[in-house]
Amino acid sequence: MYDVIIVGGGPGGVAAGVYAARKKMNVLFLTENFQSQSAVSASIENWIGTVTIPGWEFAAALEKHLRAQEGIEIHIGERVTALEEVSEDGYVVVTDTGGRYETKTIIVASGGRHRHLDVSGEEKFKGKGVVYCSTCDAPFFRNKKVVVVGGGNAGLEAVEDLLPYASEITLLVRSGELKGDQITRDKVLADSKVHVIYFGLTQEVLGDQKVEGLRYKDAKTDEEKTIPTDGVFVEIGMVPNTEFVKTILDLNERGEIKVDARTAATSKRGIFATGDATDIPYKQNNISAGLGVVAALSAYDYVRKK
Repeated sequence: MYDVIIVGGGPGGVAAGVYAARKKMNVLFLTENFQSQSAVSASIENWIGTVTIPGWEFAAALEKHLRAQEGIEIHIGERVTALEEVSEDGYVVVTDTGGRYETKTIIVASGGRHRHLDVSGEEKFKGKGVVYCSTCDAPFFRNKKVVVVGGGNAGLEAVEDLLPYASEITLLVRSGELKGDQITRDKVLADSKVHVIYFGLTQEVLGDQKVEGLRYKDAKTDEEKTIPTDGVFVEIGMVPNTEFVKTILDLNERGEIKVDARTAATSKRGIFATGDATDIPYKQNNISAGLGVVAALSAYDYVRKK
């Protein structure tokens, strides 16, 4: 039986793995890969202590740090499909390869995924003008024209992040109204560089080597139009990767795991969580890593006191 099984290869999971290993816990680390959401970023400039680092290099550095720890068992390419409570002493973690691993504690760091537009050109231009994190990438669009897709709080907050940088911002909204907070709406609409298009349905991201435009359809007239742009910010929400815990842990209305921010504890004793899979606000690498450390230390205390 393992002391702890960690699920997820992003900053939260790796931070938990490093700390658990250094506490000499018997650790199993399960992840499909080390490609967190930041892996597609052309450059990460808000990872504390590192001025700038490409997303792929960031992912590689996390993996290298984890592998440098003694005694940690790492399985790549295994997707966790279920958690089973077997007794007061622990759980079984089930994977898609048929694995069944017994453990005293679990740390869920399975992250989340951005809702995608699912249109032509989106996949091609990821990291080349199509971006999903305005907090991370807004500074790269200084004096550029950008399109933000999404009329909720995520879209409005992306516009706010872009206001100090972009020269022109087009907010493309599927419906006939903005659905975010009134204060944010008022701020966005008051800025002369912001132009809102209502009833706009994204059809295609255009370009050659990088984003050069976005084609959309007017839902009221069926007329198709093109917006010249240097970047497309996709801000239509997040989906937490929590399908495998929904029968065992308490989730909020968005499917996020409810956690105690002091201890990273979930609704089940011995199960902890961190990162974008949780209801902790501000989905950021530094925050995921910090809470991952908390989760590892909490798991250590839990095992020690058993």
